[in-house]
Amino acid sequence: MKRNAGIVGLGCYVPEKILTNLELESIVETTDEWIRTRTGILERRIAAKGQSSSDLASQAAREALKNAGLGASDLDLIIVATISGDMLFPSTACLVQTKIGATCPAFDLAAACSGFPYALAMAGGLVLAGQYKKILIIGSEVLSGFIDWQDRSTCVLFGDGAGAAVVSDVGPDKGILSTYLAADGRYADLLKIPAGGSAMPPSLESVQQKLHTLKMNGSEVFKLAVRNMADAVLKAIALAGISLEKIDLLIPHQANLRIIQAVAERTHVPLSKVFINLDKYGNMSSASTIVALYEAVKSGRIQPGNHIAMVAFGSGLTWASTVMKW
Repeated sequence: MKRNAGIVGLGCYVPEKILTNLELESIVETTDEWIRTRTGILERRIAAKGQSSSDLASQAAREALKNAGLGASDLDLIIVATISGDMLFPSTACLVQTKIGATCPAFDLAAACSGFPYALAMAGGLVLAGQYKKILIIGSEVLSGFIDWQDRSTCVLFGDGAGAAVVSDVGPDKGILSTYLAADGRYADLLKIPAGGSAMPPSLESVQQKLHTLKMNGSEVFKLAVRNMADAVLKAIALAGISLEKIDLLIPHQANLRIIQAVAERTHVPLSKVFINLDKYGNMSSASTIVALYEAVKSGRIQPGNHIAMVAFGSGLTWASTVMKW
């Protein structure tokens, strides 16, 4: 029988604390109206003190395993997509492995907001190759610890959360139909955390200058995100060998409502076929697309037999897309 990789279980975890736009008005010079009209975000989730990326990831992982009807001992591999791991090393995936009671290989993948579709492409390929049978992939971020809460251009955008999926053989006529990955390091300076790595190790000066917090050239990122996400959607659909009209739902990276609207316009996908939840969560980087997929399935927006396109764009710059038949 032809082997086909697909998602057999989904999980999600977002922290309990909700930070609204109105609350942000007391933290930084901004207004609820300014945030809503420019981003479409109403609130975001913030991890509790001491709550790490591996904590969020483990919660999402347990639900994904339960929904897949599997135990942690059934896993052959764990991939965690994150840019806000618990520490530089060991990998967050190794910490998740022990927290959920697995014994399989585990590693992290760093593709920023494109992390989940990157991990899905990798997991799908490994299943198709027959090297691994059951792979847990997770997008998990605690970005709140890396935000300059006095920079109104960035602090209003991001939130914390995690989503997980179990990838396995799903048999013929469903699963992952295509994946498309891309990157362009020429634009790496547009979105980054400058300090903390080997190029700029931690120092008193780097902390005082807030170089361990996220920096972004928003206008340039906006233009590149729209162009490349739209292109990636169309490329994945072409690689899947189906028509644009066959797409039942588009799940874009949840960064900014205006970006999502522009991508839908450029790809000629009606907004009625676009899933949006960034009003509740803001940009959760690698967790955004998987949490959106989870909520789309749970709410009934995705039914068996539906064709779903997923696309993301992030620091690197990276972008990625996939088409699945549910």
